[in-house]
Amino acid sequence: MPPITTPFVFATTPSIVFGAGAIARIGALAADRLGPRVLVVSDAGLVAAGLVAPAIAALEAAGSAVALFTDVVADPPEAIVEAAAAAARAHDATGIVGLGGGSSLDVAKLAALLAGSGEPLADAYGVGKAAGPRLPLLLAPTTAGTGSEVTPISIVTTGAHTKMGVVSPLLLPDVALLDPDLTLGLPAPVTAATGVDAMVHAIEAFTSASPNANPVSKALAREALRLLGGAIADACRDGADGAARGAMLLGSMLAGQAFANSPVAAVHALAYPLGGRFGIPHGLSNALVLTQVMRFNLPAAEAAYAALGPCTFPDCPADAGAFIARLETLCAEIGLARRLRDVGVPEDALDLLADDAMGQTRLLVNNPREVGRADALAIYRAAW
Repeated sequence: MPPITTPFVFATTPSIVFGAGAIARIGALAADRLGPRVLVVSDAGLVAAGLVAPAIAALEAAGSAVALFTDVVADPPEAIVEAAAAAARAHDATGIVGLGGGSSLDVAKLAALLAGSGEPLADAYGVGKAAGPRLPLLLAPTTAGTGSEVTPISIVTTGAHTKMGVVSPLLLPDVALLDPDLTLGLPAPVTAATGVDAMVHAIEAFTSASPNANPVSKALAREALRLLGGAIADACRDGADGAARGAMLLGSMLAGQAFANSPVAAVHALAYPLGGRFGIPHGLSNALVLTQVMRFNLPAAEAAYAALGPCTFPDCPADAGAFIARLETLCAEIGLARRLRDVGVPEDALDLLADDAMGQTRLLVNNPREVGRADALAIYRAAW
């Protein structure tokens, strides 16, 4: 084996707590870090489902005064982020808890940043632009997909069809609390889409051309795919399968650690315009273009894809084409739409999507093979 001499940096959430029922121990686990006044950021659906009440009860039992912000929506716009930060300031919050899917966690991150620092949101967009400090922060995911609890990234909808990101180590929370019970009963379509999103994180981290691509991320990506590939179909079939839910949640977190340090690439770059233009959920957007991007990448990533096949599916040969085919079979098995036309994307929109994708330079630069506009259009056509 050749020596590893390329320098890299690996950063992640400093404290990770995993276990069924862990949310009921949030007070004992984190009240000291969060301080006496805590804002919980979530959404109305999770409150109605009863998933937020145990966290509030545990925090209050530990002596915290708790306020609740529940206005988070999918693909949160700037106004929601600003409202959450205002709620934190109004409560004089000493700490923030984000409980929910990726949108809730992203809003919680930015609420902690804006309330803690007073900086304008517009000044924080980009890589390393956030000034800080932020308020103490705990994140508890209720889906197994985004890995936001271990990533230094928050995505905000900034216009009718545009998104921008805040990327900063300041957004890594103090604690990630992973409770598989919070994901029990998640509907199969959401389980499928978010699960494939996590698999894409691992695949793109493993093949990333980022200067910070590193052996730690590669090892985490392989283990993430082992867990996710072995559990996603079971979790979709039986929403109460605790073992599958635990494997999904842990796999999603490991994939998040991997891509937080070895960033994602063209799959995400082509997926974002699908969400921005047509409101397609992020995980499904990734699934719709995943295998076509992989086929495009074969000249540069064939060996890497071949290595990932047996990691993800034990009976898959070490062959890139076989791995791609197995991913397509999996997506069909778990009920995901397979073609852009199936989710309402008209053929005459493909040129516009290609234009939008070329604006995702932060992501495209990490792709193992250079993507031009004609390439993006060809990928969309193949996926249509």
